[in-house]
Amino acid sequence: MHKGEGICLPPMPNPPPATPTSSSIAALLASVFVLIAGNGLLNTLVPLRATLESFPPIVVGILGSVYFIGMLAGTLAAPAIMARAGFIRAFAAFTALAIAGALAYALEVTPAFWIILRGLLGFAFAGIYGIIDSWINAKASNANRGRLYALYQIVNFGGSAIGQQMPRFGDVHGFRLFSIAAMLLAAAIIPVAMTKTDAPAEPRSIRPNVLWLMRISPIGAATVFVIGAANGSFFSLAPVYALAVGGSSVAVSWFMTATVLGSAIMVWPVGRLSDRYDRRVLVAGLSAAGVLFELLLWRHIANAPLHLAFVGVGIGCTTMVLYTLAIAHANDRAGPENVVAVSAGLLFLYCIGAIVAPTVASALMANFGVAALFGQNALLHFALAAFTVWRMMTRPRTLPVPQDRRETKRLAGMT
Repeated sequence: MHKGEGICLPPMPNPPPATPTSSSIAALLASVFVLIAGNGLLNTLVPLRATLESFPPIVVGILGSVYFIGMLAGTLAAPAIMARAGFIRAFAAFTALAIAGALAYALEVTPAFWIILRGLLGFAFAGIYGIIDSWINAKASNANRGRLYALYQIVNFGGSAIGQQMPRFGDVHGFRLFSIAAMLLAAAIIPVAMTKTDAPAEPRSIRPNVLWLMRISPIGAATVFVIGAANGSFFSLAPVYALAVGGSSVAVSWFMTATVLGSAIMVWPVGRLSDRYDRRVLVAGLSAAGVLFELLLWRHIANAPLHLAFVGVGIGCTTMVLYTLAIAHANDRAGPENVVAVSAGLLFLYCIGAIVAPTVASALMANFGVAALFGQNALLHFALAAFTVWRMMTRPRTLPVPQDRRETKRLAGMT
């Protein structure tokens, strides 16, 4: 990890708070919807197809981990690319790279080649997500950040739900679905490329400064790390679990979609509440509630397809909405000139968790059964809830520093 006192960025004027009708945000969200539909299709299709091709379980786990290794590399490279090309051109470049990766699955069905492709896609999506997060946060204020980010997550979840249902309508053994994923990724370039409004000012080349981020928002940093570990394991290996328990690709699609729908249902109320109350309370409560649903799967209490869908909604309503709280909490503590730094740092921590956990989870599943995935995730969310409660007991809530009193290197209030 690079060391440094702070992150130097050019001063950025404080924009008016964004609304859902803001043309640049609307164009960005339209692109996000189509983009995430394509990525959601790939995230369900790749582990499912790998399992049907008799890839070993450990290889399926590695496919999940290497995606986030690529994302980790992308967090280091993306800010420089954004500074060189600007937000819109960088978005188009990263999306084009993702399209090439999606189409390449048809060239060769071997573990080694697919591992390379997953890393390539991870790199591309690190840049895409970094641009999206930075763009949205540059347009937001502390008063509406939770709601604006919740709207972004609703669009995200909606696109993901559609993408995860697509394997039901195609031949999983063929490559038409991979072509459809590439078409969706290509279509995502159009709304952003056609927008008339200016993107945020380009940052200078910056490095993710994790120590700085942990200092200004320990809970934000810890939450994103746990989200990366738990969600990385879930989206890499939950299709394997659902296939073993439900017995068909239809059961896989419904389980994954139910989780995403639960997230879409809850993320807006959570965003509104987080703009009015202490975001830490919501982090602790939702993490603890998520543990209960994960224990149902770990103990095989929910193993029928309908039960799986019900528990999937519960997991979506609890653990899958934590990212909105984490990024809002961290950006509360950072000035608008630091939006790219915060996004890069959070994505870096997310990737660290997501690199390690899927491989660990796949090893646990191989030795203790497929339900071990949710035993691991229950432990992760229990630890997050306990840490958040401890921070709340030792550090009373502090209000975010006013915009005109913030400094780049030091922040008055730390939580």
